[in-house]
Amino acid sequence: MAEDEPPGSPARYGLLLITLVAAYLVSAVAHTRWGGAVHVAFVVAVAVLAVRHTRPRSAGAWLAAVLWLASAVGAGFAAESSNLTAQGIAGIWNASVLLVAVVIIVDRVLRLNQVTVQSIYGAVSAYLLIGLMFAGWFAAIDGLVSGPFFADGQQANAETLQYFSFTTLTTLGYGDFTAGGSLGRAVAVLEALTGQIFLATLVARLVSAYRVDGRRGGG
Repeated sequence: MAEDEPPGSPARYGLLLITLVAAYLVSAVAHTRWGGAVHVAFVVAVAVLAVRHTRPRSAGAWLAAVLWLASAVGAGFAAESSNLTAQGIAGIWNASVLLVAVVIIVDRVLRLNQVTVQSIYGAVSAYLLIGLMFAGWFAAIDGLVSGPFFADGQQANAETLQYFSFTTLTTLGYGDFTAGGSLGRAVAVLEALTGQIFLATLVARLVSAYRVDGRRGGG
């Protein structure tokens, strides 16, 4: 339990993890006219689940929450626009919201006094959020920077950008999609480094500590 959270309200991330997997699968296989708006809706749902244990404590915080929800509506319309600049702005909105969610989850997980299965769920959720977040940054680059995002002019859409993001995050590097511009390549390198550091430090540490605690508890 985090030191500053009230007793009886432990952080739970199972539902968040399920929602993230569903969001990824829907975005990967659903080819609908409203795909962009649906993705924004999933981002809103994920963000709400990520911060649901954090309660606004001032009028300013409540106002920020209301403005954020209003901006989500604008992001949904921008994602459905045929204008590449508007789509790029929607990508920035998605990535920014997911970045905040990652920071909040990682902060809460690191402040837990005891490693539990919920800690593992939280860390895995943050890892998936990072992949979706970088897909948002890639979408922003595709919409705001001139020229195609992928080398050889391959089509950049929600499906291909997410696929590229997660193969980069996990450093699989199949090579079927490659960033064509220097900015896209630079961000891809940052994602690969982030993925390796995240797995080698936070997730590995939590899994190791969970096993140790489990053995001690079983003894």
